[in-house]
Amino acid sequence: MSTRSSARRSLELANWARLHRFALTESEARLWEALRRGQLGVRFRRQAVLGRYIADFFAPEPRLVVEVDGGYHQLRRTADARRDEWMRRRGYRVVRVSAAAVMSDVGDVVDGIAAVVREGVG
Repeated sequence: MSTRSSARRSLELANWARLHRFALTESEARLWEALRRGQLGVRFRRQAVLGRYIADFFAPEPRLVVEVDGGYHQLRRTADARRDEWMRRRGYRVVRVSAAAVMSDVGDVVDGIAAVVREGVG
């Protein structure tokens, strides 16, 4: 990929992420309320560009990516696995949670994420 097309792709990703920060799914919005403002002891960003991908939620320290998987992801298992591997090779930890789990018990999901955060920070 040329430098020009790479720069164009980066700009497109940044614009896409910016748009989607304000168009979260219901499950993403519910989880965001629990993750925002450093409530788990680390700061999360939503719709963060990491290389050629956009993470639903990203905590720079401890390099944690949280993905909320809805029905759409059932069709993307191979692509999601490739994406997760790309992130892991670059030192990110990836946690996938189902949208259904967030909607049924966001507290339980947050407890699981908090445990991963404690592992990475402590």
